[in-house]
Amino acid sequence: MARTVDFYFDYLSPYAYLAWRCLNEVTDPRGVEITPRPVLFAGLLNHWGQLGPAEIPPKGRHVGRETRRFAALRDIPIRSPRYHPFRPLLALRVSLAVVSGERQKEAITALFDGGWAHGMDLGDRGDICAALNAVGLDGEHLVGAAEEPSAKAALREETDRAISRGVFGIPTMVVEDELFWGLDQLKYLALYLDGKDPLASIGEIEGSLGRAVVRPDSVGRGQGNDGKVLKAAIARACWNSGRPSNTSRGPDERLTC
Repeated sequence: MARTVDFYFDYLSPYAYLAWRCLNEVTDPRGVEITPRPVLFAGLLNHWGQLGPAEIPPKGRHVGRETRRFAALRDIPIRSPRYHPFRPLLALRVSLAVVSGERQKEAITALFDGGWAHGMDLGDRGDICAALNAVGLDGEHLVGAAEEPSAKAALREETDRAISRGVFGIPTMVVEDELFWGLDQLKYLALYLDGKDPLASIGEIEGSLGRAVVRPDSVGRGQGNDGKVLKAAIARACWNSGRPSNTSRGPDERLTC
């Protein structure tokens, strides 16, 4: 039976786009199967109490520059989707195996390329349909299926299962019980699959490498501690783009337009 790599992703991440473009370079020569697992990045952030890169302006700028450097060296086309951040829920639901079936990987490639190679709006129903139609899929049918309650429940369940496995960010690759988080982990994934994991020479890490820092209650999170500066900035960006803003922090989304 072939080994399997579970690939956890959300379309919000350019790192996930680049990892999807490169992952088969690791898996194909080794006869390893890829199981795509769309998850809601906001759900992971909310569960683990983290901020996303878009919520930390210097980090967001760093992500943009780093991913473009990587893409340039690999000759991979990359540009930002029309709006970012965007609401990825519909695109993620389309990408579920229970929705797109045997053509799941084709749908995922079409959506990643539509957003990150061609600048489409992956939060827009029409653009999602167009990206799927462009590769010969029935976009209207898939989007309709993704709007069913069963698809919404399936995405929540996939995200919950990811959290239960310790997934905290995207992209994440999991093979057996070993977790590899981030685009830069592809080389370690390859070594692990080859039976050459560097950890084997030093043994497992027991417990924590150091005492965790506990943030005092008096120190808030985000700009202005309570996030008011960030919320105002996002609201202005949404206003300028003509899109409604959503600065709530509900269980299914974070600060997005």
